[in-house]
Amino acid sequence: MTDGFDIRSFGAVGDGVAIESPAINRAILAAAEAGGGTVLVPAGVWLSFTIRLASKVRLHLAAGAVIRAAVPGDLGAYDLPDANPHDIYQDFGHSHWRNSLIWGDGLTDIAITGPGLIDGYGLTSKGPGAKWAKRKGYFPESMAGMSAEELAAEDPEEAAMQGQGNKAIGLKNCTRVTLSDFTITKGGHFAVLATGVDHLDIQRLRIDTDRDGIDLDCVRHATVGHCRINTPNDDAIVLKASLALGEVRHTEHVRVHDCHVSGFDPGTMLDGTLQRTQAKAPDQDGMTGRIKLGTESNGDFRDIEISNCLFERSRGLALETVDGGMLEDVRISDITMREITTAALFIYAGARMRAPDGTQPSRVRGVRISRIKATDVDPRFSSIIAGQAGNPVRDIVLSDIDITYRGGMPVTDMPVPEKPDAYPEPSMFGPLPCWGLFVRHAADVRVDGATLTAALPDGRPALWLEDTDFVHFQDIALHNKAGTKALVCQDVRGLTGEVRP
Repeated sequence: MTDGFDIRSFGAVGDGVAIESPAINRAILAAAEAGGGTVLVPAGVWLSFTIRLASKVRLHLAAGAVIRAAVPGDLGAYDLPDANPHDIYQDFGHSHWRNSLIWGDGLTDIAITGPGLIDGYGLTSKGPGAKWAKRKGYFPESMAGMSAEELAAEDPEEAAMQGQGNKAIGLKNCTRVTLSDFTITKGGHFAVLATGVDHLDIQRLRIDTDRDGIDLDCVRHATVGHCRINTPNDDAIVLKASLALGEVRHTEHVRVHDCHVSGFDPGTMLDGTLQRTQAKAPDQDGMTGRIKLGTESNGDFRDIEISNCLFERSRGLALETVDGGMLEDVRISDITMREITTAALFIYAGARMRAPDGTQPSRVRGVRISRIKATDVDPRFSSIIAGQAGNPVRDIVLSDIDITYRGGMPVTDMPVPEKPDAYPEPSMFGPLPCWGLFVRHAADVRVDGATLTAALPDGRPALWLEDTDFVHFQDIALHNKAGTKALVCQDVRGLTGEVRP
């Protein structure tokens, strides 16, 4: 392996005007032919279309280096989307990788390192939806009031994507990958999409982008640590298990730790102003910016650990499987949340079933969540643990939970609808009949040590149990100056413990 493949030696000039991707690709090819090495991107602005990675090659962005995505047109275009016959059940963005600013497919021992910047200025954040004929559950329920023209803008025709780049980094079927120490701004649909990647290490990235930050789809043995990600319009760190590779493949053995996710105005994390002028995400709910498991969930989620993370001006933690996958052995601890725009906790097994006929319904079991501190939470949505009738979520333990809601909501007698095939979001049920914790279609649930507070008097009960088996409350303290009922039970079996109003 040889170091020192400076892109200037291969014809790059760094003036922000010339298209540099041919020179960068020549440097990467030379490094690969030498048995591997480091391709240096020095200080300067390097305007580029598609950059193609190679095995045993590290792309290093020096201090002051900016790889800027060019706008398709007279100067060139991005690589065309790779052919994928397995694109029925997930959207266009999840189904292609080569239409990226930087991509790698089937590679081993690759790295992109910093401290430079990837600027996705010329990328698009749009893309067509899934080709699945039923189309049910593609758009969130919160978008029901949008016009046909507004929805069409979010779901363009595939022909419009030819020559476009819609992600900053796209990786498929790679092994031993390191991404560290660089910054991404305006990363397109995905700043990082890693599908079928094994032994992935992502450290100390700074991402401030239009849509998703880091998407880990069908990955194994992955770590994301010490990253700062601002994604007001979509998820910051999201684990998925789609059918984009043409087979059910699980996402397993993943650790996310010491990350800060948020939903401030785009670009204002990087400039330090942390602005709040944008009030809603494109789906018409509050700002996104969270950590999530799902929505694409054809495969299982197994052995997932999330710890020591901060959520700020974002939706809360979402654990959701709706397309046939199992979500099990998930451990979450030491999470701080501030200014939460929907539910602080959302644990959900749905039945959207965007999957081949005969797929069995999704299941959730073996979730452990501890030491959660959440403040300034949207009062419409309590935390939610929910399955489906006849298919309960099981074996859920919450411990040392402290959540403060804004409160101030009136009592509601509206029944909570069943929407098994809807897109999964906490807002899918509408404002809930309780302010603290809603549990429905669940078994073997234990809440051990929880303080739930309504900052303003709230007319609803704190806790709601419906169609549950074996729920245990221990050391639960409720604070609501309205003095309303603590607990409502409907079709509840095996309730034990006590609640302190």
